[in-house]
Order: sequence, then C-alpha cells, then structure tokens
Amino acid sequence: MLPNTGKLAGCTLFITGASRGIGKAIALKAAKDGANIVIAAKTAEPHPTLSGTIYTAAAEIEAAGGKALPCVVNVREEQQIINAVEKAVKTFGGIDILVNNASAISLTGTLETETKKVNLMMDVNVRGTYLTSKTCLPHLRKSKNPHILNLSPPMNLNPMWFKNHCAYTISKYGMSMCVLGMAEEFRGEVAVNALWPKTAIHTAAMDMLGGFGIEKQCRKTDIIADAAYCILTKPKSFTGNFIIDETLLREEGVKDFDVYAIAPGHPLMPDFFLDLETDMIGRKQEGYGGSQAVKEEKKLSESHQEGSESAAAKLLSPVAETFRVIQGAITEEYVRTTQGIFQFELSGDEGGTWYIDLKTKGGNAGSGKPPLKADVVMSMSSTDFVKMFTGKLKPTLAFMTGKLRIKGNMALAIKLEKMLTQLDSKL
Repeated sequence: MLPNTGKLAGCTLFITGASRGIGKAIALKAAKDGANIVIAAKTAEPHPTLSGTIYTAAAEIEAAGGKALPCVVNVREEQQIINAVEKAVKTFGGIDILVNNASAISLTGTLETETKKVNLMMDVNVRGTYLTSKTCLPHLRKSKNPHILNLSPPMNLNPMWFKNHCAYTISKYGMSMCVLGMAEEFRGEVAVNALWPKTAIHTAAMDMLGGFGIEKQCRKTDIIADAAYCILTKPKSFTGNFIIDETLLREEGVKDFDVYAIAPGHPLMPDFFLDLETDMIGRKQEGYGGSQAVKEEKKLSESHQEGSESAAAKLLSPVAETFRVIQGAITEEYVRTTQGIFQFELSGDEGGTWYIDLKTKGGNAGSGKPPLKADVVMSMSSTDFVKMFTGKLKPTLAFMTGKLRIKGNMALAIKLEKMLTQLDSKL
C-alpha cells in the first residue's frame, strides 16, 4: 500500500458522502497525516441496513489522528452545502481540498427508470457536484495547493455504456464534464481531476447491486484512498486528468495489488465505463459495431443457419439441457424465498423464449412464455446464457459489459444470481 508522507497535515478536506465507503476511506487516509476532515453526508441517525453515520465516521477519523467536523449535508439542498462550507471555514480557517464523492445509482433502462430516480441521479451526481464545487471554489482559491477531486469516470463514448443505464451514465459523465470544464477554467489556481477504479470496489452499494458473493470479485476501498492521496499531494499544476487507480499506483511504484483484494487471487470484476481488452475487443472499432470479431460471429451464425435440421437440434441442446437441470434443482425453498418469474429472450442459433417460474407452487422452468407475467425479462445470446448458468460468466459482469439486458425488478434479478451460485455444481 502507499505510505503516508505527512503532506496533508493541517489541510482541510471537504468530502461529500464521507460517512461510509470510499468517502470515509479517503478521509481516514488523510486523517493519518493529521488533516482536518469535513464529513458532509446525510446520515446523522443509524440506518437500518447501512453501517455508519457522520458521527461514527468522525470518531474513526479522530482516532486515526485527524480532526473531524461532521455536517448533515444532502447535496441536493444548496443551503445545506452553503451552511457546511461556512461552518468548515469558521472551524478550520479555510478549505484546501474538495472531494466530490456523493453519488446515486440506478442501473435501469430508459423506460424502467422512474422520474424520481432520474431526478435523484442528476441532482446528486451532476448538480450536487457542481454546486459543492461552486461553493467551495472561493475558499479553495485562497489555499496554497488546492484540489478538487471527483469520483467519476473517463468519458468513454462507446454506446454499450449508455444502452443499459442511460440516465446513470449521463449523470456520471456530468461529473466528469465538471472536471473537464473547471480544470480549464481554474487552471493555475485550483487542480481539478477525476478518479475512477479499474475494478469493482466493495461498498454497501456494490453489495446491493451485485448480491451474494460479489465481494470476492472486488477490491477494498483502500486502493481508491491510496490513489486519491497520491493525487491530492501533487502540485496544483497536476490538473485536468482522468485517472484510473491501479494505473496511477503502478506509476508510483506499488507492485503488490493483492493487499487491496477482498479475496487475493480471485478474479476481479472490471468497473463500469472501462473497455476490457478481452471481452470488449469486438466493440472498440468502426463505430462500435463492425469489428472483425463481430463479423466473423455473424458469418458463423449464417453458416449454422444453412446447416441441417439435425445440426440445429444439436445446437439447441446446451440451452435445453441447462433448463432441464434448472427444473430439477428448483425447490420449494427457492420458490418461497424468491417469489419471482424470470423470462429469457435468447438470441442466436439457440434463440427463443424460455422461463424460470419461482413464484407459483412447486416452481417450473422450460421453453415458451411463463404461465404468469414475468417480473424480470433478461435478454442475451444463447451462448452467453449457457456460460452464465454454468459459472463461466458472472451475471454482474455480463450486465456491466452489455451482454445481458435486464428489464423489470432488479432486486429479483439479484436473487436469481444467488441461486446461480448455488446451482454451479449441478450445471
């Protein structure tokens, strides 16, 4: 891990969403230098499912060697931002660093995203980042080495990062556009950069999105804290950069990345908005749709279609066999704890409509439409479907990389992933 240097001693950091997760990890790293931390977050009272409040975070920060100022701040409320900034300046004499970490997420398609969810993501991610930056900037300009750091991705315009969760992508890229604009606007006065993880980071949000066992595919928040520390201790001339945590830390001489892993040696899940060198190679060319890999796949599909009926029957067998095993594995316990109907729209030579009924008594699985309206509709290729149900392709990764599209109840989709984990040995 990256050692502390003491460079942030006496500096004041204003961090949004610092009561838990990545925000708190960055705060604790700075606290070890003896920094002052303004915890600008919503949670003042204990949450029924999420650990940590602004006060428990404050206690941890002070135990680590820093000074803490907990402030109740919902970044959707401009006056709360203004009040917290004024209190920070009054308490610590100024603000040296702003970390825009607070963020909202809904990985839903355009038709499935409720207006209130759109408003939430735009208000927190874009408007909240913009207003907090605007409010802090007059004070940052008085600092010797001021920084703004947004937890947002490089703006990858590959359409696959838009098609499954358009509103979320717009909101996160809005944060990145703040970096692009403000870095140039305040060049020479305030450094403005973006930081994004190469892999999934284990937080409460990731547990919610990924479900059972997802933590093994994640790194700890420590890797983001170390990368942030590295950025925030650089001179203000270091500005306008979109930084990936692992890339930066390797440049800084870090060689052991197993220390950041929840389960060292376990395959890691790549984060959103970063094209993969393997799975994504067929999507990074000719307008993101006409790669040689895709063309060859199309030719292969066409040649299959020209094959005999007996060959087609053989091609159907992997999907049919998968559903046969699923049918045999369904128990009353699965039905009782899931209470959902899943419809699969599969493309390719083995395409068609299939379903898993984990709602009606006894449960069922097979071809055709389900007996009742589906709670979740999943669309993917038949090849990827078989890979997903045999443990060769993680559902979360399939969704993130555009191989799987989900419409309907996301919570139920996560429950199905838990079932897949238990079915692995049988498939």
